[in-house]
Formats: sequence, C-alpha cells, structure tokens
Amino acid sequence: MGKKVRFWPGRLLFPALLGVLLLTHLACLGSERQMFGFVARKMDREPQITVYIKETKQKKRMGLEEYLAGVVAGEMRPGWPIEAYAAQAIVARTFTMDFLARGGTRKLHGTDISTDEKEAQAYNQRAVTPLIRRAVAMTKGKVMTYKGRFVRGWFSASCGGRTALAKEGLAFKEREPAYISSVSCPEAQVIPAEEQYWEAGFSPTELAAALKKINKDVGNVQKLEVIRKSRSGRAVALHVTGAKGRTRVHGADLRMALDPTKMRSIILLAVENTPQGFRMKGRGFGHGVGLCQWGAYALAKKGQSPEEIVKHYYPKVQIMDIW
Repeated sequence: MGKKVRFWPGRLLFPALLGVLLLTHLACLGSERQMFGFVARKMDREPQITVYIKETKQKKRMGLEEYLAGVVAGEMRPGWPIEAYAAQAIVARTFTMDFLARGGTRKLHGTDISTDEKEAQAYNQRAVTPLIRRAVAMTKGKVMTYKGRFVRGWFSASCGGRTALAKEGLAFKEREPAYISSVSCPEAQVIPAEEQYWEAGFSPTELAAALKKINKDVGNVQKLEVIRKSRSGRAVALHVTGAKGRTRVHGADLRMALDPTKMRSIILLAVENTPQGFRMKGRGFGHGVGLCQWGAYALAKKGQSPEEIVKHYYPKVQIMDIW
C-alpha cells in the first residue's frame, strides 16, 4: 500500500484564498478597463480622465465634459451658432470614448488622452467661451452608437460639398464602417471662397521626400497625375513617375505624408506639372469623412438641432445618453 497522505486543510485553504484574492484583483482591473469599452453602456456618472497637456508637458485630471469644452474651442471658430458647437460636442465625445476604448495615449504618455491634435483632437482651453460651455452642457453624455457600440467620431473643417467614405477620405485600411455615409453638404451657403478653395505648390524633392515616408521611393519626381477619382470627387489614385520608376499612391496617403495644411484636401480640381515642380488646386479642408464643420454651421443657421445636424452626416447612427 502507498504511504497515507495526511490532509491539512490549510494546505488547500491558503492557495484557494490566494486564488480568490487574485481573481478579485483581476476582476477589479477588468472593470476599470471595461469602463472605456467599445460597447456603449450607461454610466452612473461622468468619467474623470487623465489628459497630457502638450504645451506644458504636464498630466492633468479632469472631467470628460471639461476636456470636451477645450476640444470644441480648439476645433471650431468663435462666434458660431450654439447648435453647431453642440453637434461638434456629440461627435467629439463619441470620438473620445472610442479613442479611450482603443487605449488612448497610455503607451505614449501614460494618460487617457492628449491635447496634441496629431495624437487625438485639437484642444484650446483658453478659447473656451460661455457659449461653448452651454453647448457642451446641453448635450451632456450624448454619443453616437451603431448596433450598441461607439462609432469613430470623424469630422473635418470643409468637405467640399460632399462627405467621403472612410476609404476615400482617409485611405482607411480596414473594412468600410457600415455607419459611414457619403452625403451632400450645404457648406457652400456659408463658407467664404478663400476657405473653400486652395492652391499649393510642391517641388520635386518635396514630393520625393513625402513618398519616401510611405515607402514609395521613386527618386526625384518628374510627373504627377490623377488616374482615378471616387464618387465624391476625391483623388483616390495618382500615378507618380520619378527617376527610379513609377508608383501608384492614394491621395489621402500622399496628403498626410506631404503636408495636410498645404495640400488641404484630395478633391483636386487641377494638378499642373511645371518646370519648378507641381501645382495643385483643390476644394475643401480635411479628410471629409463624417461631420463637416462648415456644413454644421449652415444647418444650424437653418434652425436644425444638434441631433439633426449629427444625423445629417451620420444617418445610420443612434444618439444615446450614457451619463
């Protein structure tokens, strides 16, 4: 017969207790992570978030609605209708919740989000006005959802008269989101001509350097031509010929690599090859996906509510209160 093993309750109790404590700890961590999940759930209160302030390089804790006031002030101009500000607040709040669910800027700064517009959204706390605070307050907790999940709250300054699908305006590499639509926009009724149209020149070396950034090195650029436009009029394919060969590039990829403040959109009305380089003429400012800010201004002037403005650009979403 084998040796009789004596049973000590403590032998099993201690590891079991450790297991219970570990599971409890993991559950707590899980609940914290799920606070910013992709599924839109009703919260008991407005969440507090940590924000990396680009200018001071400091980390600040604040309510999400307080952060949004700075975003609306940073993203839109002063003196616009409150309904336009409020529509922007709904979209920016949605963008923020989706951004946090994707991890935010934790790997970059150890915070939920950053005030660097290259990392998240524009932010200007000094430009916050009482009207902007009222606009944020009147939409408190309102977000866009699709089938119960947060959507990506995309927006741009000027869509050029028609918004874009994600694959058009952003060269989106994933499947086209079902909630994104290409819709007509009334921005032309309010936008000044100097804001709607633009011209920019680029040297062959500037274009070559931009293409190199996106691994399309063709050497010194000799020729640039649009070969395909999307239904919304965007240059989704260009041929670039250089000293080392020829390549094809999506307009949105070229724009971001080149200079998105100079090549303001990919609605290219003309591309001229000159001895000095290349001259582009275009319409719009930004990627054109989702909410158009100048269009929101026009719709607000017509008396539409913030929710109606949002639904114009995102007709397939639902708007819900999550706190």
